[in-house]
Amino acid sequence: MLPLKEKDKPIVQKLLSAGCCARCVLRFCCVNVQAAYRQPQQKLKAFITDTENSKLVSETPEDPPSKRAKLEPSAAAAQPEEDAAAVVDLKDDESRVCVVCLGILQELCGPVQAVKVSEAVKAKSYEFDTLVLSVSLPAQLCVREHSCWLHVKKEVREKGLVLDKDDVIQVKEAFKWIMQGLVAKELGGVAVSAFEVGVEFTHPQSDTDCHFLATTCPDCFKPTKNKQVSSCNTFKNIQKDQDQHYPCPPTQPTSSCISQDIQCLHVSVFIAGRYNKFCRSLPQTPWVIDGERRMESSVEELIAAPILSAFRADGFNFSSSGREDVDVRTLGNGRPFAMELLNPHRSRLNKVEMKELQETINKSSDKIRVRDLQIVTRDAMSRMKEGEEEKTKSYTALVWTQKPIQTEDIAFIDDIKELTLDQKTPLRVLHRRALAIRQRVIHSMCTRFLDPHHFYLGLKTQAGTYIKEFVHGDFGRTKPNLCQLLKMDTDILELDVESVDVDWPPAIPE
Repeated sequence: MLPLKEKDKPIVQKLLSAGCCARCVLRFCCVNVQAAYRQPQQKLKAFITDTENSKLVSETPEDPPSKRAKLEPSAAAAQPEEDAAAVVDLKDDESRVCVVCLGILQELCGPVQAVKVSEAVKAKSYEFDTLVLSVSLPAQLCVREHSCWLHVKKEVREKGLVLDKDDVIQVKEAFKWIMQGLVAKELGGVAVSAFEVGVEFTHPQSDTDCHFLATTCPDCFKPTKNKQVSSCNTFKNIQKDQDQHYPCPPTQPTSSCISQDIQCLHVSVFIAGRYNKFCRSLPQTPWVIDGERRMESSVEELIAAPILSAFRADGFNFSSSGREDVDVRTLGNGRPFAMELLNPHRSRLNKVEMKELQETINKSSDKIRVRDLQIVTRDAMSRMKEGEEEKTKSYTALVWTQKPIQTEDIAFIDDIKELTLDQKTPLRVLHRRALAIRQRVIHSMCTRFLDPHHFYLGLKTQAGTYIKEFVHGDFGRTKPNLCQLLKMDTDILELDVESVDVDWPPAIPE
């Protein structure tokens, strides 16, 4: 039995006479029992419009009118003659399109449509465990719904009833109640959230329904290139005197909405790991200057290509804990990185498959190596960026000196601790970074003599320290610098990142 009340009777009769479908009748009666909407359309229509069984009575005759009521076989003689005639007309015209939902809650909502949606999804070869159904409706449904609301509002007021428009179940909500379970069943997934199947409807016949708003709300509906009217903007600007500009109830359509292409979208999958870079001619990201590519590949591309293929993703966003220059190697346990995979058709790999994917990346090039490859959550990715200024990095630099040196000439450097630098934005990055003086700390240094003009300098520094500029001074833009400490010109020939001290992502045993 339908969860209708005796007080709903005048609303039901008014809606049926206006040309509403059975499910829209339930919506305007504020029926929020999902199972009621899942009843077959023909069964609902027969239940509500049966001229001999259309009287609404209380579940218990002695109960007050506020109690739940149901449609039961009873005399239809209590109906006004005009309402009964309207019901007969509706029953005779089985193909009549609802004036409010434009057919969306009629033939476009049921097992047949669910099969069409599921077939479109299967054709795109997604793998998923959960799904959510989204629906895009024509903006004119807002106008038609408000028009129908104005149509029953007077009746409600005259009967002394209380019916809040905010309590009316939205078309979109009712559609999801009916279709989400059907689509999930066809696809073998649980209707929750990770995978979104989008269904869009249009109704060209009633596109002009919203045009009166351009006159009543000219500031809100200015001409645009695509001339599309958003449902949100329409809903916000429907005027109280709409009945003066638009018929109430809405005009009877002769065709249903048209279902557009089914859109599928899987939520992003996040991959994390650490990479080593062994090449001094490989940028971290594609190096393009003035539209011309300067290097044939990059760390990002070498890592991303196999991952995109494995997850069948449409695209990706790459990020890392800092970045090294093209001529700098990254050694030790590597630099943490993360990738957001956009609309992946495959959402998960088991541990063995992730291990195989890691090996595929490592075999694809001798320029890089990846470790600790794993799937992470979006929230976990934030740990990579936490403490960006507080974390430390270790480097080894090959230094050239203008004057000959001996071991004892550089030994004092080993004793320098917590050296604070004032670094003006380096000339080499001034074109892409704001001019500023940044304070950075070198926590410790150690030296290893190589020959009279070369030595290795080990440094442990605050993140963001410009090592090259500390060694050669950058024309005095970094103070103090190694030139000042040794009282001679020095330059950096090679630089390696030895460690990035971020405890993320978790290490995976080999």
